Parts: sequence; C-alpha cells; structure tokens
Amino acid sequence: MQGLRLAISAVAVMAASTAGAADAQRRYPERPVRIVVGFSPGSATDITARMVGPRLSELWGQPVVIDNRSGAGGSIATAAVAKAAPDGYTLALISASFAIGAVLHKDLSYDPIKDFVGVTQIGTTSGVLAVAPSLPVKSVKDLIALAKERPGKLLYGSAGAGSGIHMTAERFKMVAGINAVHIGYKGQPEMLLEIMANRVHYGFPGLGPSLGMIKDGRIRALAVITKNRVPLLPDLPVLSEVLPGFDRDATHGLLAPAGTPRAIRAKIAKDVATVLELPEVKQQMTAIAFEPGPTTPEEYDKLIREMIQMFGKIAVSAGLRSQ
Repeated sequence: MQGLRLAISAVAVMAASTAGAADAQRRYPERPVRIVVGFSPGSATDITARMVGPRLSELWGQPVVIDNRSGAGGSIATAAVAKAAPDGYTLALISASFAIGAVLHKDLSYDPIKDFVGVTQIGTTSGVLAVAPSLPVKSVKDLIALAKERPGKLLYGSAGAGSGIHMTAERFKMVAGINAVHIGYKGQPEMLLEIMANRVHYGFPGLGPSLGMIKDGRIRALAVITKNRVPLLPDLPVLSEVLPGFDRDATHGLLAPAGTPRAIRAKIAKDVATVLELPEVKQQMTAIAFEPGPTTPEEYDKLIREMIQMFGKIAVSAGLRSQ
C-alpha cells in the first residue's frame, strides 16, 4: 500500500511538473527579454540581432533589448549570459567566434559546453573566396594549382589570428592540400585593402563588406562560401561544389544559460522560425546574403559541439594550439 501511495505521488509530481512547464511556455515572455551580443553595433552579429529582435518583440508583445557588450572576441558577452538566471529572459546571440574561443582560450570564465544550452540557429552569413586582381587565376582549381606550383609562396589575409576568416582559410588549406602563408590584419577592411593592392594573394572576406569591390573589379571572387548559390552573384559556384569536403563552419544563433527550461527554449526556437518567414525579414536577409537556418534546441546543441571539434582540428593544423 505504501508503495502504491509513493507511485501515485511520483506520478502526481511528474504531472504537475509537466503542467508547470507547459504553463511557463504559454506565458513566456511576461517581461522584457535581453539578447546579449558580443560585438559592436553594425557588426554582422549585431545586424542579425536587430533583424530578428524587433519582430520577436512584436510577436511577444514585450520589449526585446539588444545589449552590445563587445570585447575579447565575444567572450565578455557570453560570460555575462552564463551567469544570468536560467529563465529564458537573457540570451546570447553568438557567431562562430563562440566555438573558436572554446578551442583557443583555456582561461575563459565559463565552460562553453556545460554553462550553456542551445535555443536555435538563426542562420549563416555569406563569405567569398577573393583573390588579388593581378593574380593569374580565374577559378578555385586555378588557385589550388598555382599554390601547389609555388608552395609557401602565396600569401592569404585574415582579420587576425584565430578569427573566423583565419579558420576558414586554414580549413581551405587542409582540404585543398596546399601550403600558403598567413598574414593577419586588424580587421576585414584592412585585409580587403591589402588584397586590392596585390600585397596578399587571397582571403575569405564576408560578402557584405566585399560586394562593392567585387562588382567594380577591385578584387576577383572565385566562389561563395555558402550552402547555396547567392542571387547577388549568381554565376559564382559554391566552394564545396568545386572542392568536395570543404564545409564552412559559420553560425548566428541563440544560446541560453544552462538550466533554462526546454519548453521555453522550444518556444523561442519556434517563434524565431516564424519571424524568419516574414516577407520583410526575408528581404533583409537577401540584401545581406544571409542564409536562414532555424533549428530545434537539440539540433543547435549538436551543431555547436561539432563546430568546437572541427575548430579544434583546424587550430592544431594551423599551429594555434597543441594536440
């Protein structure tokens, strides 16, 4: 009899817990939601937040506040979110720098795996493989062939050691089997100027910052770094079409502090997917060559873990960390 009473009690507790989670999901959000961005206003990550945030605010009937906390490759922002209450009211909008930081920086004040849970991917930015206008190549295959003819002679630029652009370039080297020399700059603008001036041979800038230079011939684009061809440059192949095995690790998405209820995270993921289907948001995404890619919380957890593993391999190959 005692056992029966315990069993009934356990079932009642489970039912109450389930009902409570469903009720929390129904009522969420009841107050302003803060999205913390680790980069300054106008950055690609910030643009994503401001593309989605106002529409979520309209959908929820609650303010969505974009909180820019730039510095340390985005880790200042993610550290703040790691310490926040796990209630769905403080979220981190991350880029690939989150996974890169997990690989390169062992002194982080948070655990990238244990202190966060996935909410949803929003999508990915677009990049290009761009070369100096004087370089005698017209395709990806031409560039690889030239690099193999001149091992250690070609120079490629990045936005600094350990940046997402640097990691993309190192992955290209790994898959293509070439040897080229890295030159790091303060950011994309400096790198683009150096490619334009023929002082470095190639790089992987974002499509947004480089589109004008491509259109007027100041740099030459060989391929887009996306999953699908880009309407803005319809004649360019996707890099993975001509270099099988290359897959750029890029993401813009939302994380929450560990312990945030799954029901709330699922609601946010569902609502982000709804926002991404709005005509005005689709128009904004097309204008900046942003590819939507919403996921479930579990899918985003898996994606982040896979990115961390891959960046670990790239970092070892590039000599950015030991085995």
